[in-house]
Amino acid sequence: MAMAAALAVLVGGCRGGADMRPEPVAAPVPADGGAFTVAESMLDTWNTIGKILVGLDGVGYEGRAQMLGLYVVSYRGERFLVRTRALVIETPGQGLRTRVDALGPEGQATRSAAAADLLQVLARRVPAEVALYRQPVKLPSTGKPRRKPL
Repeated sequence: MAMAAALAVLVGGCRGGADMRPEPVAAPVPADGGAFTVAESMLDTWNTIGKILVGLDGVGYEGRAQMLGLYVVSYRGERFLVRTRALVIETPGQGLRTRVDALGPEGQATRSAAAADLLQVLARRVPAEVALYRQPVKLPSTGKPRRKPL
């Protein structure tokens, strides 16, 4: 009888077929929201981001403002801005750098998981693809011969 009671307790405590694995936990969003810096000009970075965004599955391309360095996108049900900003050259010979981050629809900083995930994709692809969309710099010819310094 004691054996039957022990067996009943053991069987009663079993969850037949229940999945005991813990639910996946989303990776925490970095403090900077996933922002990154590219060693390229703002224009080349902005152009490259635009080319990448229009080809990404799940990204809704809603608009852009080149003078402000912005793209308005929707991703995973969230609407936000992807912003490019030229950084100040701090030391001679440093070269051009551009910061890429995400802002909420009203221009406030955002740390949403969707924005951080999209920035992670861009951080991986922009440096590899920027050469495809780089704009050559052409200085206008004035038609006047250059004067030699005195």
